Amino acid sequence: MSSPAQLGFGESPRSTVGIEWEIGLVEPGTADLSQAGPEVLEALARDGGNRQRGSGGLIPHVTGEYMKNTIELVSGVGSTVADAGADLTRTLEHVRTVTDPMGLELMGGGTHPFARGADQEIGDKERYARIRERTGVWGTQLIIWGLHVHVGIEDREKALPLMRGMLKYFPHLQALSAASPYWAGEHSGYASNRSLLFQQIPSSGLPLAFRTWQELEAYAGDMMHVGAVEVFNEVHWDIRPSPKFGTLEVRVCDGPTNLTEALTLAALVHCLVEHLSTQLDQGRDLVELPPWYVTENKFRSARYGLDATVILDAHGNQGHVVDAIGKLLVELEPVAHRLGCAGELAGVRDIVRTGPSYRRQQEVAAAHDGDLVPVVRAMMEEMRAGRPLAG
Repeated sequence: MSSPAQLGFGESPRSTVGIEWEIGLVEPGTADLSQAGPEVLEALARDGGNRQRGSGGLIPHVTGEYMKNTIELVSGVGSTVADAGADLTRTLEHVRTVTDPMGLELMGGGTHPFARGADQEIGDKERYARIRERTGVWGTQLIIWGLHVHVGIEDREKALPLMRGMLKYFPHLQALSAASPYWAGEHSGYASNRSLLFQQIPSSGLPLAFRTWQELEAYAGDMMHVGAVEVFNEVHWDIRPSPKFGTLEVRVCDGPTNLTEALTLAALVHCLVEHLSTQLDQGRDLVELPPWYVTENKFRSARYGLDATVILDAHGNQGHVVDAIGKLLVELEPVAHRLGCAGELAGVRDIVRTGPSYRRQQEVAAAHDGDLVPVVRAMMEEMRAGRPLAG
């Protein structure tokens, strides 16, 4: 066995929040993806508007991603979801000062409905080339975007219990955020095709439910020793501790198509982590599902979205995910008021009532005899509007 990695754990005030939002660059004429990510970043750098770190730590910025068709908006660290949202608003406005003159549009979602892997370009970093070589054909198919929410943890010993406890709520988050029903021009049959596509990469998918930090460090050391990853940050679990920042990073959600839903999903994550952290403070054991139930819930919520029946407890009791979400919102209401995100969390009921992005995309496609170009245009319009629009 190799030597364990020394991961450490950064200092982060409890229940601070930060958001990372991956979005695509689109050619308006064809509605297909543009490979102009590097040019966008260069233009932002010339403007001096793409700073990554300041004396106070992480500040809002834009970064590139594995594929040149993607950029990522990163908020600073805030005490509320509204703080992070204000950062994203300003950053998005600044990005448009570059992309609008370039004739590019921005779109969210879990995937692009008809873009094909053969037409995409991989970023120029050595790390990206290594991923492409290692993953083969799967590496060419990662035309996927997600929403990553970081929540500060004041004590490293809470990180793994919180990670395991959050897995119970995987289907709630997945069903609400599902935004990738189409893939390479075809209806995938899934509400979130992104979710199951991404887990084909061996260092991605559901986390290993380690009980101690030492087990996690031993795993990281082994993975680095055999060359599976170079740094722990390359372990892209759906939920993972982020040792660098001292946070729990929740990566379950498909990329939202608009800012309103991005903040709603972030508020749900924020409240859940704080709620579970409070239970740990009270000396309570968090409810955990067996790994096989977690895996089944991931499949069901990715496949059926808000129509899913999910497994609710270790006894195998089942229920409709919409009912489970409704009960959860009642439980989280006092937490939301304490965290100052009651307004954003209330948006969950709007998603349930009017339908998540995957349903809106299907409605647009049905209204245009299956043509997916109008679907992309509707997704771009939602990004402009900052809110969901009726199909």
